[in-house]
Amino acid sequence: MADLLGSILSSMEKPPSLGDQETRRKAREQAARLKKLQEQEKQQKVEFRKRMEKEVSDFIQDSGQIKKKFQPMNKIERSILHDVVEVAGLTSFSFGEDDECRYVMIFKKEFAPSDEELDSYRRGEEWDPQKAEEKRKLKELAQRQEEEAAQQGPVVISPASDYKDKYSHLIGKGAAKDAAHMLQANKTYGCVPVANKRDTRSIEEAMNEIRAKKRLRQSGEELPPTS
Repeated sequence: MADLLGSILSSMEKPPSLGDQETRRKAREQAARLKKLQEQEKQQKVEFRKRMEKEVSDFIQDSGQIKKKFQPMNKIERSILHDVVEVAGLTSFSFGEDDECRYVMIFKKEFAPSDEELDSYRRGEEWDPQKAEEKRKLKELAQRQEEEAAQQGPVVISPASDYKDKYSHLIGKGAAKDAAHMLQANKTYGCVPVANKRDTRSIEEAMNEIRAKKRLRQSGEELPPTS
């Protein structure tokens, strides 16, 4: 019986020590604080969404406004605003380099921004419709001029004055004309006149003279030397 009672008592958990109780108390307090922070954050999101819904609704009802720029927001707030704008049927964009400086702009559907306007906001510049229209007209004018130049072909540049007039005081007005002549083909090119030939003998006469000189040379070589 004593052994049975001892085994039962040994299987029971020991009462927590003072250190364990303090650890558990801190854990419960930390969990309570975390839960409270989560509830506060949730409540802040709800209130922020209601405020954005109110501002977007006022923007829609104001016929004098076509766009609205909000103050810089964090990522969560921008996400909430984008969602509110989408539900309202509007268009929204985020601009800015740093995350802390990024802001949201909303536009009415019928006044959606052009690509040029969006590029201006991305560069951190204010959009000026008048300057943009002037820039567009200049671009169209330059394009038309390029097309007209391509249709006309290469431009032929003519000198402002004739070189003969420029140097007439040196060469005279009739010098170039007098110096000009018509070139005619020489039909006798390659033919040498008989009068210009140095040797007028025939081939047979030339061969006979060569043979005679050869015989004379041979006969001279056969004669014995004189004492």
